Amino acid sequence: REFRARRSALHAAHPEAAVLAATHWPAGLGPFTAAALYAPTGSEVDPRPLGLVLGREGCRLCLPVVTELGAPLAFRPWTAGEPLVPDALGMAAPGREAEAMTPDVVVTPLLAFDRSGGRMGQGGGYYDRTIEQLRAKGRVFVLGLAFAGQEVEKLPAEDHDQPLDAVLTEAGFRLFAKDR
Repeated sequence: REFRARRSALHAAHPEAAVLAATHWPAGLGPFTAAALYAPTGSEVDPRPLGLVLGREGCRLCLPVVTELGAPLAFRPWTAGEPLVPDALGMAAPGREAEAMTPDVVVTPLLAFDRSGGRMGQGGGYYDRTIEQLRAKGRVFVLGLAFAGQEVEKLPAEDHDQPLDAVLTEAGFRLFAKDR
C-alpha cells in the first residue's frame, strides 16, 4: 500500500515524467529489434513516449498479453492508436489475431526498485515468470520505467524474482551491475 500511495503522489506531482524519462534513453544502447511496452494503468509511468524513441531506433513495438492466468506473458505487435481489448486478466492488450513476438527489450512497470536492480511489481509474478523464460532462451534487456522517487534502499528478494538490467526515470538512466 505504501509503494502504491507513493507512486500515486509522484504521478500527480510529475505529470511530465514519462516525456522526461524518454529523453534519457541512451541512444545506441542496443541494438534492439523488438521492444515490449505495457498499457499503463493508474499511476504507472506511461511508456508511450519511450516507445516513440525506440520506434525511431528501428524497434518493433509489442504489448504483453495474459493468455492464461498464472502463465508467462505472451507478446503481440502494437502500433500507437490501434484498438486494444481485455486479455484474460482484463488488461488492455492487442487482439488474438495478432501474431506472437519475442522482445529483446522488456519495459516493466513497478511499484518500487532498489539500488541493485531489485524490482517490486504488482504481486502477480507475471513479469518474473516471463523474464525468467526469456532469459533462458537468450539475451533480453529488462528496463524498469519508474519515477525516481520510487527508489528504495533495499527490497526483499526471493529466488524467483528477476532483477532489472536498468531503470529509466525522469531523472535519468541507470544501468545495474551484472554481478548481483
